[in-house]
Amino acid sequence: MPISTRFAVNFTIIALAIGFLSLLGIIGTTIWLGERTQVYFDETLRLRDTRTAAVELRSAVQNAESSQRGYLIGGNEIYLAPYDNAKSQAKARLARLQELLATSASAAPILSRLSDLLSEKFDEMDRINVLKNDQHDVDARATFDTNRGKALMDQVNLFLSSIIRMTDARTTASVAEQRANALWLRWVSIIGGLVIVLVVAGTTITLLRYSSEIARARDQVQVLNTTLEQRVKDRTVDLSRARDKAEVLLAEVNHRVANSLSMVTSMVRMQSNAAGEQTTKDALAEVESRIHAIASVHRRLYSSGDAESVDLNEYLSTLLANIEASMRDEGHDAALRHDIEPLRLKTDACVSLGVIVAEWVTNAYKYAYPSRHGEIRVILKRLSAGQAELLVEDDGVGRGGEPATKGTGLGTRIVAAMARTIGAEVQYLQRDPGTAARLEFAATPA
Repeated sequence: MPISTRFAVNFTIIALAIGFLSLLGIIGTTIWLGERTQVYFDETLRLRDTRTAAVELRSAVQNAESSQRGYLIGGNEIYLAPYDNAKSQAKARLARLQELLATSASAAPILSRLSDLLSEKFDEMDRINVLKNDQHDVDARATFDTNRGKALMDQVNLFLSSIIRMTDARTTASVAEQRANALWLRWVSIIGGLVIVLVVAGTTITLLRYSSEIARARDQVQVLNTTLEQRVKDRTVDLSRARDKAEVLLAEVNHRVANSLSMVTSMVRMQSNAAGEQTTKDALAEVESRIHAIASVHRRLYSSGDAESVDLNEYLSTLLANIEASMRDEGHDAALRHDIEPLRLKTDACVSLGVIVAEWVTNAYKYAYPSRHGEIRVILKRLSAGQAELLVEDDGVGRGGEPATKGTGLGTRIVAAMARTIGAEVQYLQRDPGTAARLEFAATPA
């Protein structure tokens, strides 16, 4: 099963978190057990000192009792020196024992009773020594024979043995607890170590698999890129061939359309020459002019190699030259001037503009100067905000305020229809003298 980037990242984060928690567990347990070990160590030292004090206290009492008996039996005062020393040691060990067991509530009654017993024991031995020293041997012997001292000594031994057993039991329990804690630390370390090992192993395996899959995917991408580049090259060649073929076909179509329009123009001219009435000749001449305007666009298309746009400067200049030659053949001698800025538009817009220019210029030739020579001006210029202006003006007789003073009015309707196809409106302006036909349209580049 492939390893995704998200799975690899999530698994690595979770695994590292588990490993980190395991490490924290090991460290925390080690610190806690270290603190507990210090407590056990202090407790063991206290129990050892307690046991030592109890043993030494018992030994001191026994030494005092032995010295006292030696003095009682032998009467030699040399035994009193060890007695006094043992008595001082017994008091010191009792004080030490009380200090060590001061925090133990269960030992308080025992220590209190032990202190009383030792006081009675030493008082009894002191009385015997005084009687012996005063040479009251009978009284001293009688006091000794009461066995009061032995009974007190037995009780002292009992309490001291109890303290010793208590310390031994607590020491044993402390050692057992330390062993249990050491075992606990061992298991925590083993389990935590295994978890960390598993985390490291799992993370390593996941990263290795992920790296391997990335390398495999990179190799596949390189292979795909290599084949893709070849496919793109092949496709580019095919598209280039198809484009060239389409351009050839389109040029051929435009050439055929231009030839067909030229043929239609010739047929209309022939029909015009054969017509008997002048109105028919004029109507056919207008049709010829309109067809010729469209044919000029197609001629530009197949000769320029660009089927989407037309250079208005070249197109309108050629169109105006043809119109001027045609009008002179018909006997109109007005001078035609043009000022056309370089502008490139889509083919359909150029067809509409060509028809409009042909209509306006033809009308100016026919109607602007009926009895004198004049000038016709065609101006095409750019305006601001992506607009352009087409202006055809003359200095002739004017329109007299009417949309069409002569003719059938068909040309005016054609002009209006062509203007609507390019989203423009026609304006006829009265000049003094003459007329100006104006068209403002969007000069969006093709």
